[in-house]
Amino acid sequence: MNIVVLCGGLSNERDVSISSGTGVARALRAKGHNALLVDLYLGYTEEFNDPAEVFERGGNIADFSVAEAAPDLEAVRAMGGGCAVGPNVLRLCEYADITFLALHGEEGENGKLQATLDLHGIKYTGSGYLGSALAMNKSLTKTVLAAAGIPVPTGITVEKGAENYESVGFPCVVKPCSGGSSVGTSVVYEEKDYLPALELAFKYEKAVLVEKFIKGRELTVGVMNGKAMPVIEIIPKSGFYDYKNKYQAGATEEICPAPIGDESTAKVQRLAERVHEALMIDAYCRVDFLWNSLDGEMYCLEANTLPGMTPTSLIPQMARELGMDYGSLCEKIIEVSMEKYV
Repeated sequence: MNIVVLCGGLSNERDVSISSGTGVARALRAKGHNALLVDLYLGYTEEFNDPAEVFERGGNIADFSVAEAAPDLEAVRAMGGGCAVGPNVLRLCEYADITFLALHGEEGENGKLQATLDLHGIKYTGSGYLGSALAMNKSLTKTVLAAAGIPVPTGITVEKGAENYESVGFPCVVKPCSGGSSVGTSVVYEEKDYLPALELAFKYEKAVLVEKFIKGRELTVGVMNGKAMPVIEIIPKSGFYDYKNKYQAGATEEICPAPIGDESTAKVQRLAERVHEALMIDAYCRVDFLWNSLDGEMYCLEANTLPGMTPTSLIPQMARELGMDYGSLCEKIIEVSMEKYV
């Protein structure tokens, strides 16, 4: 197959996306596909007459690792032309058999790109525009899941510039409504730290979600084509599961399958499948939970419609538990995504 692997873009998760895309493109080439790695924002700038030439040309895929801090997006903007979709991106995607979305956050994951690809008749991996939009906005996600009877943490949405900033008490978690990879997220234990946490989150977004802090075990479950994958328990070695702990090797212990017993495993897997359905997500996703140590309830934190595919990412670990190597996982994602077009 001719496959464009789209990565990068202008999200705060840009570096994570490039790492995911690098791994996916290499794995698909190893499986015999013509995989072309393209940056959504920077596009493809080498001259060509026919897109077939570009896939035949291929090009080297450089090594890439995620830094400890989020990227400098202003520096990235200075390299591009100002449009969210770079030169020749749509032309190459139109020629490809399918576009593998190795994008995370904002324009790559919030439904805008998915709708654009739909309008151009381009096939792509992952959820469609509606499921992407619902899952990307955490405040909207909470509303939909609560209506479906799925437990979610108590929380409020705080808008930048409000006369008075409400709170839910302390400790609490403050995070951008549509952010990812815990960028701009803070755990606040005292009132004096609340305003600085809001100001940090407001740097990324005008709407901020404030939730009561839940002490418990962090669990995550992949869902592939409506069916739950093995459960992983996440145990950061220090602090919470922030950007650094997510992507720096050895910073977090991830246990798969999670040692939570058969009954609890089945419970959180069924919840993950219900989340997948309630948010109208297609193909695959990853759903994050906190298992409250006080009331025993499993609270859904969010659903990720384009989960990471980096060397430390969680969906590949779940796939390995099922006996599926990384390259086979990439092909499986393409297979289940193609069902949108049958």
